[in-house]
Amino acid sequence: MVALRELVAYTDELLAAGAFSDYCPNGLQVEGRTEVRRIVGGVTASQALLDAAVRDGADAVLVHHGYFWKGESPCVTGMKRRRLATLLAHELSLIAYHLPLDAHPALGNNARLGAELGFRITGTLGGSARTPGLVMVGELDAPMDGARLAARIETRLGRVPLHVAGAQTPIRRIAWCTGGGQGYIEVAVAAGVDAYLSGEVSEQTVHVARECGLHFFAAGHHATERYGVPALGEHLAVRFGVEFRFIDLPNPA
Repeated sequence: MVALRELVAYTDELLAAGAFSDYCPNGLQVEGRTEVRRIVGGVTASQALLDAAVRDGADAVLVHHGYFWKGESPCVTGMKRRRLATLLAHELSLIAYHLPLDAHPALGNNARLGAELGFRITGTLGGSARTPGLVMVGELDAPMDGARLAARIETRLGRVPLHVAGAQTPIRRIAWCTGGGQGYIEVAVAAGVDAYLSGEVSEQTVHVARECGLHFFAAGHHATERYGVPALGEHLAVRFGVEFRFIDLPNPA
């Protein structure tokens, strides 16, 4: 058992949450019980995840995608009212880390996705010593063509990726950024990698890959961001002696 404030303060520091200019608040978004014994984790704080946390007897919910995004309506109505009502009625805390959880060099979505796909991380693009860049760079265990890497992604992530074969050369060096990181493809081009992987794809991403001569893979926003929350939750479970359970609610996006 750990005090909620101690848990959040530790995690804020661990992920350097205050160093990021983000699209949402990071850390404690909704305050529940003052003590935490059991945490349920998930990618997104959907109603289904909240209901599962209630059934599981959780004290806190840990997610990558929380609430209160820039530009959203501030009105507490409809879906937002139902979600907040569940949290408040059951004294559940909501703890969310967006960009800080993407960027962490060991526990982050990018780092854990790289490990899942067998990439050897060699660095990041952009950022600073305190806040690593959001794009990771690495090497494959052996050079392979785009079709073979697409097959590996399908096997390990459980979904068929979109593969844009902008080059026919083997892939040795790859850059990646989970979720909606397709906009960083030109950063990858400038770094001289053979391939770039993200969760989503935009119309212009395909043209960049073809015209700049690199492979591009879109493996799904949810599918690429299933690994940071479990890594963080398990770390917190060991650090504070609390229970942690990750619940993966499949999402085709």
